[in-house]
Amino acid sequence: MSVTRPIKTALISVYHKDGLDEILSLLNAGGVKFLSTGGTRSFIESLGYECDAVEDLTGYPSILGGRVKTLHPKVFGGILNRRDNDGDRAQIAEYEIPEIDLVIVDLYPFEATVASGASQADIIEKIDIGGISLIRAAAKNFNDVIIVPSKAEYAMLRDMLVAQGAASTLDDRRRFAARAFAVSSGYDTAIFNYFASLDQDPVPADLRVAINSAKKMRYGENPHQNGTFYGDFNALFEQLHGKEISYNNLLDIDAAVSLISEFDITTFAILKHNNACGLASRDTVAQAWADALAGDPVSAFGGVLVTNRLVDAAAAEEINKIFFEVIIAPDYSHDALEILKSKKNRIILLQKAPLDTKRQFRSILNGALVQDRDLKIETPAELTTVTTLAPTDAQVADLLFANRIVKNSKSNAIVLARNGQLIASGVGQTSRVDALRQAIDKARSFNFDLEGAVMASDAFFPFPDCVEIAAEAGIKAVIHPGGSIRDNESIEAANRLGLAMVTTGFRHFKH
Repeated sequence: MSVTRPIKTALISVYHKDGLDEILSLLNAGGVKFLSTGGTRSFIESLGYECDAVEDLTGYPSILGGRVKTLHPKVFGGILNRRDNDGDRAQIAEYEIPEIDLVIVDLYPFEATVASGASQADIIEKIDIGGISLIRAAAKNFNDVIIVPSKAEYAMLRDMLVAQGAASTLDDRRRFAARAFAVSSGYDTAIFNYFASLDQDPVPADLRVAINSAKKMRYGENPHQNGTFYGDFNALFEQLHGKEISYNNLLDIDAAVSLISEFDITTFAILKHNNACGLASRDTVAQAWADALAGDPVSAFGGVLVTNRLVDAAAAEEINKIFFEVIIAPDYSHDALEILKSKKNRIILLQKAPLDTKRQFRSILNGALVQDRDLKIETPAELTTVTTLAPTDAQVADLLFANRIVKNSKSNAIVLARNGQLIASGVGQTSRVDALRQAIDKARSFNFDLEGAVMASDAFFPFPDCVEIAAEAGIKAVIHPGGSIRDNESIEAANRLGLAMVTTGFRHFKH
């Protein structure tokens, strides 16, 4: 059994007091002496517990508007002295320094202050100096001192006190020290990223990332791989029903919410392996679902569904007829939820907030790639008609519709659409011709007539072959980035074959 060491004196200096009362009660019951400053001391005394002031120990008041309170040898000597070191013991006796066995700190809320849009002066004042120093000192001396570095660890401390009284084991202290360095490094990362954001250089010389929550997945992409999600899933979604979300589910959920964010009007999408296999924009969710499903009713099996409107009972009745893994919506009617919950493992997510991250990260080789998210959404005014024949207003609407889908499809990608409906796509192909042929064959397999459809490509056409194949299939308008030194060959082919062609000037590769 691990040897416990009694906690005799606790230094407490916290920003958040919620949850602290129960801990104070347990410590007081164990005969622990309290040492504190300012508002924390007042809070402790308001509960009826005696508390010595740090100012009385140091002989100095809180100065510089509260910037300096605990930064003193009598405080840090009490934390950092090694109990088994004769020299340390002699010095703390000489200078009358009390041993501090427990430090409870909760840092100023720097990230929350930045997120609130506060002034730079207010943000700077939320850079904690004394607190972060206390955390590092106590964590360094974990052999003798237990450190509680944030309110997130209050529950850990409470459980320890309930289990073994006012005492800690070396394993306890080591575990809290690990959490302490996670908190301090994360705090410093947030401060660095704030200052980096003020720099005019769009490419900072250093990358710092700190994520404070980890969720173990059942497994990674495959059962023999471990998988973990680092992030705050609950900030974006509320899971209303279903089994535990998997690694692959998360990849598809990310792709789904990125895709649906491109559309303002009522839209429903079905995704499989991060690509849309069905998508339609219609007047109602039920209509959008029906036409999205018609795009590929085979691939929809086991897919991820997403819409940007409330799912009502009429839509839920139809959706419930197929097997799918996940559905995502901003809201559900009561009746719709009851219908969709009829399958116990079906994951039902309510999207509470948009995906608003500005950068994307990918591990590669022995490092990481970082890029801005592709947030570009083309508008009619940005299109350049390069052919003799200009697209009609209806074709422009379909071209932009198809362009939003191809942007969110794996390269090489071709999307065929008509009347706000994804007819078919070719994705992840090694040539653009293969992607187009795949899309045409798929459309025909589901009995779509391609006459009058439009085509979107995620990159330019290096040769006229895709335009020629598209025209032969009945496609009448094309959208692509342009920019090839041989653009004229595709434009000439479009003119010769009676197609309208527009360029955007923006490539949308997605690897």
